[in-house]
Amino acid sequence: MNVSSWTFVQVFLIAASGVLLLTPLAIRVGKRLNLVAIPDGRRKHIGHIVRIGGLGLYPAFLAATIATLGVSRNDPLELTRLAGVLLSLGLVWVLGLLDDRFELPAWTQTLGLVAASFVAIAFKVFIERFNEPFTDQQLVVDWYLMVPITVVWLMGMAGTVNLLDGLDGLATGVVGISSLVLFIHMLRLQQYTVSLLPLALLGCCIGFLVFNFNPARIFLGGGAHMLGFALGAVSIVAGAKVASALLVLWVPIIDVAWQIYRRWRSGKSPAMGDRGHLHFRLQDMGWPQRRIVLLYYGITALLGSIALLVSSALLKFGILVVIGLVVMALLAFLTQRSQS
Repeated sequence: MNVSSWTFVQVFLIAASGVLLLTPLAIRVGKRLNLVAIPDGRRKHIGHIVRIGGLGLYPAFLAATIATLGVSRNDPLELTRLAGVLLSLGLVWVLGLLDDRFELPAWTQTLGLVAASFVAIAFKVFIERFNEPFTDQQLVVDWYLMVPITVVWLMGMAGTVNLLDGLDGLATGVVGISSLVLFIHMLRLQQYTVSLLPLALLGCCIGFLVFNFNPARIFLGGGAHMLGFALGAVSIVAGAKVASALLVLWVPIIDVAWQIYRRWRSGKSPAMGDRGHLHFRLQDMGWPQRRIVLLYYGITALLGSIALLVSSALLKFGILVVIGLVVMALLAFLTQRSQS
């Protein structure tokens, strides 16, 4: 192994402690600049909560990643991809802070995420290989498919985590568990150097949960886009572990797809926020926040275990289909119930 045990410990501690140190500063800055979330029709919380949680996440992730630069790497392109992850993620971080401060329109955020995706692609962070589930053969796509697939994946992950950020600690914990799954997956494949990236992301999430778990003292705000984008980029750098990340986040992804369809069908903008998401539906049914969040944690951990233990691509595909149908049926039932 070309990575020492101390390096793993160091990366995790730098990420976690960095967030632990910077988040109280973010809370003070948020209060001073009045960057707070006020209870409204979509989000139900008590009091005014600072919403610039992303402020300390990227610096901590950057510091933890810089600590890995002295590690010997076998792949000459790994440092190039690492630079792509940091540069594109930095752009998303700045975009999130600007949105927290000025409440940018949806089209501006979309353009920013597209630009960040192209930065990642320019530094070799892209999806070009797939394992076809029915034949288990590897497919390689040309650039004209690779580019839109990568952009959709990175933006989709960023958007999914952003929309998942509706309850205290929900998005942060789900991303943390997903990062742990990717970390274990890479270790099993002896991808020790790239495994440091999801480990750093895990450290950031654990550090932030100290302040973000119910009752939250700070919300992610634009940091939700950053966590989702980071998870999407890390899954690509890790030898395109896109299928594993897809399975782990499958329930939130299906939820987002359903809400887009529901809003479109009712003549509303797909970008318009409401309480149609599954976690909000459960809360409106009287479930306490912690129960809902822990349920999501359990589902994410279960799907992560399946991703680690099931080797058959066809079986994983079948599990995705079954879970997708079950979640859509549940969402359709809850939607009809709320309208009756």
